[in-house]
Amino acid sequence: MQIYMVGGAVRDALLGLPVSDHDWVVVGATPEEMAAQGYVPVGTDFPVFLHPKSKEEYALARTERKTARGYKGFAIHTSPDVTLEEDLARRDLTLNAIAVPAAHCHPNGSFDAAHLVDPFHGRRDIAQRVFRHVTPAFREDPVRILRVARLSARFTAFTVAPETMELMRHMVDDGEVDHLVAERVWQEISRGLMEARPSRMFELLRECGALRRLLPEVDRLWGVPQRPEHHPEVDTGVHLMMVLDMAARLQAPLTVRYACLGHDLGKGTTAPDVLPRHIGHEERSARLLKGLGERLRAPLDCRELADVVAREHGNIHRSATLGPAALLRLLERCDAIRRPKRFADILIACECDARGRLGKEEEPYPQAARLQGVLDAVLAEPTQAIAEHALAQGHRGGKVGELIHAARVQAAARHLGLAAE
Repeated sequence: MQIYMVGGAVRDALLGLPVSDHDWVVVGATPEEMAAQGYVPVGTDFPVFLHPKSKEEYALARTERKTARGYKGFAIHTSPDVTLEEDLARRDLTLNAIAVPAAHCHPNGSFDAAHLVDPFHGRRDIAQRVFRHVTPAFREDPVRILRVARLSARFTAFTVAPETMELMRHMVDDGEVDHLVAERVWQEISRGLMEARPSRMFELLRECGALRRLLPEVDRLWGVPQRPEHHPEVDTGVHLMMVLDMAARLQAPLTVRYACLGHDLGKGTTAPDVLPRHIGHEERSARLLKGLGERLRAPLDCRELADVVAREHGNIHRSATLGPAALLRLLERCDAIRRPKRFADILIACECDARGRLGKEEEPYPQAARLQGVLDAVLAEPTQAIAEHALAQGHRGGKVGELIHAARVQAAARHLGLAAE
């Protein structure tokens, strides 16, 4: 039995990055031998075991051969005869196909680089900052296109080798990405959204043609003009990339980043004769987001936040011109009184939209503080006491609601130093 550390742990260590999780591959062993040594089997599609003490994953060396399109279309072969090089050859990129014998790995996670097993020159590609596929078998799993795109959003100094880009384009042209299941697409897209520069993921997917097949609502935004007085970058696709990178800069959660992705989808369906104006794009964006969320099977919290941001981001941008009553109606449409924490995320998404514009990156977004202050004032109103007093006065039903609404408008007005409307 020979054990090697492989994959992302080796790659990240060579890049000088912290390593939190380790992956191990075991050569020359059977499942029975692993179990006899106390390893706990957890794999379903192929033999994977948890170490009895560290609980890290140890996978038996294997080969894979594509037998049909789709997630389950692979024949997996595990045997004590499978060599380390055969196991490394099934991996996607050369920088992920490097191994280190466990005997040369230290308890702190470091290792002796002199003992690297690197049959596909991954260390060279790391030094040159290149993503390069290991073998032509890369084309057998289209999810690898998404992985490369996601990694490009993390490792922003890397470029894709020309031959790898050409291979990915052929995969798209052959319809391989059309067979990706929603769960795998969402898994990679959501992880890519949380990387340092999400824009690189979408730009790479667009370059190889996969964005057009997977997210046509996003792909069609490039080349769509906007009014330069509001959007100096003009191109809607460029704006979207700037918004996503601003979300990463502000360390926004996934729900906010997904909302940023979908906030302007409706601009891709604006009639050419009204460009560069985009009247009604908010409602069109919300409709497109409904289909996108269902297709990707995105989590409900992502879909709900994206829907509100798509519908209301324009109103939030213009909120400085609104009076107390209009501001309260805006808060109510955003469900801010019932869900104040979510409203804070809505404001972050709107700030990303406002600052994701050429030359606007460092500008403040005072709308957020103003709206948050109004919401805090509204939430401080003793609505329970108002309701009890109204009931004691003989008011019922809608009248009680009207009195509470009027009190909230007055609270907003007091906070702003204005007269209630």
